Amino acid sequence: MSWSVCVVGSLALDSIETSTGRAEEVLGGSGAYFAVAASFLAPVRMVAVAGSDFPPEERDFLASCGIDLEGLVELEGPTFRWTGRYHEDMNVRDTLDLQLNVFAEFSPELPPAYRNSELVFLANIQPGLQASVLSQLESCRYTGADTMDHWIESDRESLESLLAGVHMLSINDSEARMLAGENNIVTAAERIRSMGPSTLIIKRGEYGALLFSEDGTFAVPAFPLEEVVDPTGAGDCFAGGVFGSLAASESLDPTALRRAMLYGSVLASFAVEDFGLGRLRTLTREDIDERYSAFLDLTRF
Repeated sequence: MSWSVCVVGSLALDSIETSTGRAEEVLGGSGAYFAVAASFLAPVRMVAVAGSDFPPEERDFLASCGIDLEGLVELEGPTFRWTGRYHEDMNVRDTLDLQLNVFAEFSPELPPAYRNSELVFLANIQPGLQASVLSQLESCRYTGADTMDHWIESDRESLESLLAGVHMLSINDSEARMLAGENNIVTAAERIRSMGPSTLIIKRGEYGALLFSEDGTFAVPAFPLEEVVDPTGAGDCFAGGVFGSLAASESLDPTALRRAMLYGSVLASFAVEDFGLGRLRTLTREDIDERYSAFLDLTRF
């Protein structure tokens, strides 16, 4: 039996265009990506909001992953929608349309059974909402959070207040530089950790990820792929892999954190192989274990 993971985040229907093709209204959102990725490794509880038009088959898919959906609230109105187009360089994308819809009314409420979750991850939503979740926890071993440039620029005071109360922050390299006001990534990491999180993960896309903690710095590469179809949600899947691995190992020691970084990279590498959650719908635990072994071979000498 492993620890439980609770994630609070968004649920969306995404329309995505990349150089490889286009997908219309596929399941997305930070909460969905995290929850599905983590579910391969540990029990997951999800807190999110869907509209009355949310496809029943997508709810069935989430349930089929073993995700506890007691915290999934359905409100009258349309589901959150995002439309984006990626450039040839998939590190660059344009948001073509954003409709918050019922997500604009999202006020996360943890069901009583969720309030004792061992691990809690606050996916990318408004920092004040993330903080409201922390205030509802009755006991928790470890908390993590994600954020984005929009909140760093527009709601910094709330974000800094949140950071003082979480154990881990997971952000990308440009966000880390913006948050810290430092160009050097190592200096930026030190500055961010001084804000509260004892552990910082900096995601670097095709260049892998860095872990900064009291026990030093650890780096993992991105798994080399012949083709990236859609990078949407890769960072959320990375975080899901990290927290799922920590829950499965029932440990937060330095070895467990480093192992979790590898599982995060593994889940993210599968996520980019198809649009939305397409690849994770066919993924097996055997696939994950095989790629984890391949990851070890990449770095062993």
